[in-house]
Formats: sequence, structure tokens, C-alpha cells
Amino acid sequence: MSNADAALTWHCNADVAGGPLPGLRGTLELAGLSVACAITEVYAVAKHQRVLVICGPGNNGGDGLVAARHLRHFGYSPVICYPKRTDKPLYKGLVTQLESLHIPFVTVGELTAPLSSDYDIILDAIFGFSFKGTPRPPFDSVLKMLAVPEDKTAADLGVPPIVSVDIPSGWDVEGGDVNSIGLRPDMLVCSK
Repeated sequence: MSNADAALTWHCNADVAGGPLPGLRGTLELAGLSVACAITEVYAVAKHQRVLVICGPGNNGGDGLVAARHLRHFGYSPVICYPKRTDKPLYKGLVTQLESLHIPFVTVGELTAPLSSDYDIILDAIFGFSFKGTPRPPFDSVLKMLAVPEDKTAADLGVPPIVSVDIPSGWDVEGGDVNSIGLRPDMLVCSK
């Protein structure tokens, strides 16, 4: 099934179910599908099958959880790092869906350098537009692990290509990478 067919199927199913999904759930579903489709357009599954999806506790993380589910259906092998889970029912339901698809979850401590030995792509769904200040544990260590100094390339450090959702994690939406801690993604997907 092509990405376009998958998107059409999703919309047709929404029509059969009485219309698009309401509110935040619908927003997360559309954003996650958009992210997954964008990844398939740039990073072919044949060469980039292993995807590490790093999710934060907010809506950006929800986009990542949904994208992981779609990536699995598109033939990728996602692995989720979701260190600060929320108790909100919507997000618990997304985790249940991923677990039912046997998508593995890893802790931050299980991530070892170089990440390129285990993963072909990193999906950054940690922080979104509302991020302010400096990241706290455990996300500070994740950002350090993915950081690429301006005088280096990701390949030099064994960091796979990074795809960020909405905004690179660690960046201020107005000021950019003001604290010099933000990621430098290879691809940015914003579906708002």
C-alpha cells in the first residue's frame, strides 16, 4: 500500500466512522500520519528500516507515538524511547496500541553510542512549540547524546539522520537555539 493509499484509507475510515476524529486525538493522528509519510518519502524503508522514536511527555511526543504506529505499518522497525510517560488516557491508549504491535520500548539508559550501530533514523518528538528554558533530566542527556557540534557531521559522531517534529528539540520557537543545546535535524516535519 502506498503512503497516499494509506492516507486515503485513513480518511475513508474516518468518514465511515462518522467523520474525522475530534480534538486532540484527531490532531495527533493527522500529525503522526504526516510525519510517517514524510519519512517514507525521504528515507526508504529498504535502507532506513530501524527507527528510534524519542517521545516527550506532551503533544509532540503523542505525534511521535502515532508516527511510530504508522511507520510499523509501512514496514519500518520502530523502537520507542518514552522516558516520561503521562497518565492521560489518550496517551496510555497510544502506548497500548504500540505494545499490541510488539513495538519495543527502551529506556534512556539502554541507548548506547554510537546510535548508528542500532538505528538508521532518529525521530525527535521530544519538545514542541511550547518548549521554554533548558531541558531537565532525562531529556538533557538525550539531547547531549544527539548533539552534533557545528564543526562536525552526524556521521563523524555516529548519529543517524535526525527527523524533528514541528521544531528541533531544545530550540525556542521565537529565538532558535538560544541555549546552544538544540538538535540540528536533517529533516523537519511540521504539519500544522
